[in-house]
Amino acid sequence: MNLGLNERVAVVTGGSSGIGLAAAKLLLADGAKVAICGRNADRLAAAKTELDAVRPGGTLASVCDVLDAAAVASFAREVGAWSGGRVDILVNNAGQGRMSTFASTTDAQWREELELKFFSQILPIRAFRSLLEASDAPAIVGVNSLLSIQPEAHMVCTSAARAGVQSLLKSLSIELAPRIRVNSVLLGLVDSGQWQRRFEARADKAQSREQWFAALAREKEIPMQRLGVPDEPARAIVFLGSPAASYITGASLEISGGVSRHI
Repeated sequence: MNLGLNERVAVVTGGSSGIGLAAAKLLLADGAKVAICGRNADRLAAAKTELDAVRPGGTLASVCDVLDAAAVASFAREVGAWSGGRVDILVNNAGQGRMSTFASTTDAQWREELELKFFSQILPIRAFRSLLEASDAPAIVGVNSLLSIQPEAHMVCTSAARAGVQSLLKSLSIELAPRIRVNSVLLGLVDSGQWQRRFEARADKAQSREQWFAALAREKEIPMQRLGVPDEPARAIVFLGSPAASYITGASLEISGGVSRHI
């Protein structure tokens, strides 16, 4: 299938590693130009080297904290100058999970989590909206979590924030229609730096990475019996952002290995 991505312009926040980097690679491989951002300059430089190997000169990489409105606005101006005043796809991918119960989460942690989840969507959408409106097929893809519809007690703060973000994206799909499509992906457990850190902090140091991840998949009762890998959600992100998904808006696509229990 031709996704219609040749010479399209995509922006991927949190694009220096994991799912964001995987999505950027796929976009470049399909002919798009990609602007990525992240907070760590060294990680961004390493990511740009990887991306330049896919398509030389097809990537803009900028240091940007997506919770800093001025920094996001500056990044949008930089992208606009680089792209000729147009963005076709915005992928909002920044964020991570917080493991905490209601009893253990402080007021400061609630505020931090709510700010991260909401404003990592709000600020880029606000900053890039005019560039998206210059496209003939603009789309926004919000990377969200299955926790938004299937909350976990040990991640109560993140679950609540994710549910709010899902409501926000659904609302925006109506407000921005018919001009800009807005969709989301709902992730289950995907191998990432966060899970690597949890593996490194495991109690049984004799347990190999393969053994630890297999045990995690059994504990979480994932029907596919494994965690996802970044390329798997990245493929869904690229499709939803592409002109091939032209009649899809307000939708959420689960990528969870079958772990959801709702209908």
